[in-house]
Amino acid sequence: MIDWLQYSTPGLLTLAVVSIAVLLLLIIKFKVEPFIALIVVALLVALLAGVPVETLVGSAQKASDSLLEKGFGSILGHIAAIIGLGTLLGAILEASGGAQVLMDKLMNAFGEKRAPVAIGLAGLIFGVPVFFDIGIFVLAPLVYVAAKRSGKSIVLFSMPLLAGLSVMHAFMPPHPGPVAAAGLLGVSLGWIIIMGLAVAIPSWFVGGILYAYWIGKRINVPVPEEMLAAAEAAREENGDREPPSLGLVLSIIGLPLVLILAGTFGSILLTKGSRLYSVATFFGTPAVALTISVLLAFWLLGFRRGMTREKVAELSGASLKPVAMILLVVGAGGFFGAVLAATGIGKTLANELSGIGLPVIALAYVISCVIRIAQGSATVAIVTTAGIVAPTLADLNYSQPQLALVVMAIASGSIIASHVNDGGFWIVSRYFGLSVKETLQSWTVVETILSVVGFVVAALLSLVV
Repeated sequence: MIDWLQYSTPGLLTLAVVSIAVLLLLIIKFKVEPFIALIVVALLVALLAGVPVETLVGSAQKASDSLLEKGFGSILGHIAAIIGLGTLLGAILEASGGAQVLMDKLMNAFGEKRAPVAIGLAGLIFGVPVFFDIGIFVLAPLVYVAAKRSGKSIVLFSMPLLAGLSVMHAFMPPHPGPVAAAGLLGVSLGWIIIMGLAVAIPSWFVGGILYAYWIGKRINVPVPEEMLAAAEAAREENGDREPPSLGLVLSIIGLPLVLILAGTFGSILLTKGSRLYSVATFFGTPAVALTISVLLAFWLLGFRRGMTREKVAELSGASLKPVAMILLVVGAGGFFGAVLAATGIGKTLANELSGIGLPVIALAYVISCVIRIAQGSATVAIVTTAGIVAPTLADLNYSQPQLALVVMAIASGSIIASHVNDGGFWIVSRYFGLSVKETLQSWTVVETILSVVGFVVAALLSLVV
């Protein structure tokens, strides 16, 4: 045990820098799963900083009081149900053909000349309930067809879609990043939704529309024939199935957001303890709101349209499989944050950086950017950064809207400069037939614009909130 680290500011700062370096080394160089890397580094930091073993891992009699269980339990208890329910909602919308209905209606409304805008809006709307990569899998075939019909570069059509999916995944519940950060910093998801929309829409417009139109005219990539064949096959598969109405699709996507917002504003405007207050609080609880939406989706988009119980069960099981690793990473990040708080490293690091004139919101963005660029995972960047800045925020008495804007800054940093160490980079390259150079010129720049604009909007809002 190195006791001087427990009391020395230089020692704590050194330990903070070394711990993050070791974390990145394990993930990048040795390809250790982020879940395992976060636990290993957190344990080492706690022991080196002098945290008693009983406090760290508990004892046979009081294991539940340990940092290990509290770190995992506090964050997972907040987000596990939300992420699971959000995943189920996205799966049933995807399987029912809701995405194609949404795309077709928007294309008809905007016309061929504004097709990229229509596709981008589809990404924004459908990106609320589905993960980024799932959104690509579902909507990419529709992009192929639109690009082929226009005779223009696929870049012009894919970038608005990708930008819409990306900003929703980064800034909006029920996606794991913003939900995890909200849990770590103690922010209501209602305020995350409000600030998420305020940050996401201008970011999408600048990166996904303005830049996409500019770069789409300069990188001419035709749609590969094999992609067109896959798109036509997907359309034929759904051809005999009666599609759901657009109103139904939008209602199911929007219902949980409306309920959560009603709960948030109800807690402010209604008399605490009144019956109406209790009703708004109950239905506005994110897990309750999402449960209602999922049950409605199962009935209206599933059973009423001919899906069997076996099919719905199979769909649910398949969709929840990828959630396990996400929850493990977030839980390990919660443990890492709990260790940083217990050792005082997070507070010391933030105080030192604040001492050179860097506001907390800028500090959060910079740290998130560095971690994202170094190791590629947006989720790891978010949970690690939130753990580092949480101790400082606890002493600043920030309001809920201010905390939500810090979450937006962290989320903005977590999507900057997608490059070769990011799985999303290779998904984009593969699905849209782009070379590495073309992906860097288009997707990497789009992500960086989304990040910078998102942070600027969050920082400006923090001046007036």
